[in-house]
Amino acid sequence: MEVEGPDDRVGRFRDLLTQVCPPLSRIDGYRHKRIEPIGETNFSIRPSRRDGPASALILPDVAACEECRREIFDPGSRRYRYPFTNCTNCGPRFSIVESLPYDRANTTMRRFTMCDECRREFEDPRDRRFHAQPNACAKCGPRLELWDASGRSPADHEDALSQARRVIQSGGILALKGLGGFQLIVDAENDDAVRCLRQRKHRLEKPLALMYPSFAAIEDDCIVTPAEKEALLSCTAPITLLRRKISSATAVHRVSAAVAPDNPYLGVMLPYTPLHHLLMADLGMPVVATSGNLSEEPICTDEHDALDRLRGIADMFLVHDRPIARPVDDSVVRLMADHMVVLRSARGYAPTVVDLTNAVVDCLAVGTQVKNTVAISKGKRVIISQHIGDLASKAAFTAMRRAAESLLTTYGVTPDLVACDLHPDYRSSVFASSFDHPPKMVQHHYAHVLSCMAEHRLDSPVLGVAFDGTGLGDDGTIWGGEFLLINERSFERIAHLRRFRLPGGEAAVREPRRAAVGLLYEGLGVAAFDMESLAPLASFTPQERCVLHNMLIKGVNAPYTSSAGRLFDAVSSLLGLCQQMSFEGQAAMQLEFVAEQASCVRPYEYTIDLQSAPYVLDWEPMLRQILSDLRESVTPALIAAGFHRTLVAMISTVVEKVGQRRVVLTGGCFQNRYLTECALQSLQRRGFEVYMHERVPPNDAGIALGQIMAATRRHHGGEEQCA
Repeated sequence: MEVEGPDDRVGRFRDLLTQVCPPLSRIDGYRHKRIEPIGETNFSIRPSRRDGPASALILPDVAACEECRREIFDPGSRRYRYPFTNCTNCGPRFSIVESLPYDRANTTMRRFTMCDECRREFEDPRDRRFHAQPNACAKCGPRLELWDASGRSPADHEDALSQARRVIQSGGILALKGLGGFQLIVDAENDDAVRCLRQRKHRLEKPLALMYPSFAAIEDDCIVTPAEKEALLSCTAPITLLRRKISSATAVHRVSAAVAPDNPYLGVMLPYTPLHHLLMADLGMPVVATSGNLSEEPICTDEHDALDRLRGIADMFLVHDRPIARPVDDSVVRLMADHMVVLRSARGYAPTVVDLTNAVVDCLAVGTQVKNTVAISKGKRVIISQHIGDLASKAAFTAMRRAAESLLTTYGVTPDLVACDLHPDYRSSVFASSFDHPPKMVQHHYAHVLSCMAEHRLDSPVLGVAFDGTGLGDDGTIWGGEFLLINERSFERIAHLRRFRLPGGEAAVREPRRAAVGLLYEGLGVAAFDMESLAPLASFTPQERCVLHNMLIKGVNAPYTSSAGRLFDAVSSLLGLCQQMSFEGQAAMQLEFVAEQASCVRPYEYTIDLQSAPYVLDWEPMLRQILSDLRESVTPALIAAGFHRTLVAMISTVVEKVGQRRVVLTGGCFQNRYLTECALQSLQRRGFEVYMHERVPPNDAGIALGQIMAATRRHHGGEEQCA
């Protein structure tokens, strides 16, 4: 910025620059120097130079601002009911940018030539659309069409919107091309429509997201805290997990039970683009608005691809001709311990930028197999991609590779290091091996802890509590209930949960009943198989129980694990809550929801072996007491709550034994609000400084950030780990 004028006026301008900022701006720091006046009298923005390194950040996509919302509902406005209205304070960013600098020519809007009126706004410094790169109107901007399943267009413009509304009202499934990809939309109050969507999408039980027409309508059905209200109404407009009202009789809208079966929470969002605002205002009711994909596939972004991939799911397609540069799903947040925690970072949050205390080497981290994100480092910054998802499918792997290439190209990074998970068979690890230099392989839970440390700019030493489902340990077993002491260059595994076998290996990840059988066998020996009336054993046939018995006795296809996630699964199975999962985390979620119903709960007994290195936390006394409670018909709520409290007691015991004042809680298990809040309260009461994730998800979506930190530590000397 060059500013010319009297010293006092220039000084005043400099002060105002940091005090009175545009809504979306953030100033991390600034410096200034005096230069010779050259007689400038007008304000101008000069063309971007392209010969320097890319340093500007791509902003996340932003929900429609209040002024734009007023315009689209104002019959006197030239943008009345125009579904692609935006200004400098809102609209698409990350989903349309193809390269830096952020100029219209480098976005997918370059195909649309601004009309004279839009050009005047764009060039007028007094207009709120001054240099709004996606600026457009009905004369010159993107246009709506409604397609049938064969790609024919029976309607466009306003008629397309009207017919799309009728598709939803009649119980049909609408595929809507939104900001960062397609959504599948149905009437949330129509049981048949919701069940049909589940059947066609192959998403049998996982909760579906809802979009409400207004905040008042959300309050009709859900309990909303001030922090949750702020999130819903913010420019990020994420899906927010809200507790339903106690009785369905108190809810105004009769949301189908099939939206979130056996779940006291609803994932709720408000309209965030003008298109959504227009559609929802016309409908006046909540709708299911879920990702436009088959289960476990990336979200569709191109209308022709959507016709192919969503054929057989959607009845009609509401599309537009503004290309989407990259897939960006809806973000998900949850209130925990008075903090909004990001569980899925995408629209409104991605790309996530983490500023570091010290510069690190240029690095690419490719994350892990599930909830994948990728990240790059440049100078003192780490830039984390949007949520990509599970890499089981070829399409998801392709999306991961493109996200990595996009970050590297956009920011001009040629990585000195490539980091990946320690598990060599993860698709992300295989991709990392395709580079010229061997990848730095980082232990999974070490990356989890470093991720949270980086988010909070923590130096070592720190004690990390990493509880999740699966992560290959450096001893070749499956870790997941870990206490890691982080020192200057490495980590020490201080303690872990007692191991047990998982009969069937990967099958046990999908079937909590297998984890339960493995837990019973480890704790009780072969006598466990005499307890045929227990829910997990009763769910198998005699022949299946015989196979499991042989697996465990011989140790064939029954790997050991110290996983807290699998322990959650096993207890959920013992209580008869979930024997086979249709989506990741289902058993643990049901255990959490049941635990929330109990009060005045004490932990079960457990032991800790202080003679071993690392310490071993033994859950066997707890298991025996749970079995006794089951025989005595103690309610599942009391048992589930007691289990959670036992884990909290275990955490507190290890933390006190180690004595490190700074503690990090990380891993997918800390998406559990009951566990997280109880652990925080217990540790803070004992005087420890406790850190949890907020902007970076606690699940595997945060792993890429930790991989960069670990790889950089190794690069600067020392070992990555020691056990």
